[in-house]
Amino acid sequence: MKLMIASDLHGSAYYCEKLAEAYRREGAGRLLLLGDVLYHGPRNDLPRDYDPRRTAAILNGLEGEVFGVRGNCEAEVDAVMLRFPVMGDYALIPSGDRLVFATHGHVYSPDRLPPLKDGDALLFGHTHVPENSVRGGVRVVNPGSVSIPKEGSPRGYMTLEDGLFIWKTLDGEEYDRARL
Repeated sequence: MKLMIASDLHGSAYYCEKLAEAYRREGAGRLLLLGDVLYHGPRNDLPRDYDPRRTAAILNGLEGEVFGVRGNCEAEVDAVMLRFPVMGDYALIPSGDRLVFATHGHVYSPDRLPPLKDGDALLFGHTHVPENSVRGGVRVVNPGSVSIPKEGSPRGYMTLEDGLFIWKTLDGEEYDRARL
């Protein structure tokens, strides 16, 4: 199954709609959100069309296809607004004989790896910067941010299918790839 992965929407209804369009265009079977879905956080500027209620409505329209992990900006009230899981600290995704550990990045991160084997992957958000590296035998991947990208990175997402990560801009233009 093709999985679409995105992070750090921060309540931008405008970019959430763009993400939903990209999800439909990709034909992915599920959408995984790596946290910071509704709230912008005190360190970030308000993203374009900051509207957590509308963002929740767009995502709730994908009920049964979307799931998430808790970001550092998630609160109990977010779980009330969203009709999909978003308060778990991580999700484990088998990919062939490898394991993908999906988390936001504020608890487990490239500098604090969870217990993984060589060849497994840490999938995280939080930094708003795409990443594709290997640390201690673990593939470290980050899709960047949908609404508040940093360090000149593009707004985007990634896909995972048959052990292949592909990074794309919100317009669907591929700019990186890595195999588990």
